[in-house]
Parts: sequence; C-alpha cells; structure tokens
Amino acid sequence: MVGFSGFIIDFGITYLCKEIIRIPKYVSNGIGFLIAATSNYFLNRIWTFQSDNPNVAGEYIEFIFVSIIGLILNTLIVYLLSEKLKWNFYFSKVCAIAIVTFWNFFANLYITFKT
Repeated sequence: MVGFSGFIIDFGITYLCKEIIRIPKYVSNGIGFLIAATSNYFLNRIWTFQSDNPNVAGEYIEFIFVSIIGLILNTLIVYLLSEKLKWNFYFSKVCAIAIVTFWNFFANLYITFKT
C-alpha cells in the first residue's frame, strides 16, 4: 500500500508539474519522486517498519539519502528508456518506479529501519 501510494503521488505530481505547470520533464520527475519519498518515509515509519526510533531526524536523513540514490536510478532509467529507446516518457517512468521500488524497500529495510 505504501509503495502504491508513493506511485500515485510520484506520478500525479510529475504529471502536474510537467503538463500543467510546464516544468521541464526531468525536474518534474525529481519533484514527484522527492515528494513521494517524503510521504513514503512517514508511512513506512508508522506502518511498514513500525519504527520507534526516537531519532526521527536522523532516520529521515538516512531515508532521504536512500531516496536520492533511488532518484538517480529513477532518472537514469527514465532517460535511457525515453531518450535512447524512444519509449513514451510516462511508460518509462512507470518502468523506473517499478525497478526503483525494490531498491528503496531493501535499502530502507537494511539501512534506515534496521533493528
């Protein structure tokens, strides 16, 4: 559920920024990804990993660090698929989200929310 909500937020914010506000597509992609990452942090902290770590700021920084690596991977995948293979931007984004979801989950399991 957390991953799906992140997908909706990421895709929705990216679409809003790119199509409505007319922000360049890779900047829109980054904005959508980072807003979804912040939402995912709180949902993962409470629901998925049920963290009781009192150092919320430190935990959030670790989560954002993992998310920035995820953003780099996401942007690279979107770029390769949409620019090099000439796939549709949004289809490329869906593929990137699907791949990077695994990175984010396991990196957060073993780094951010380790017990």
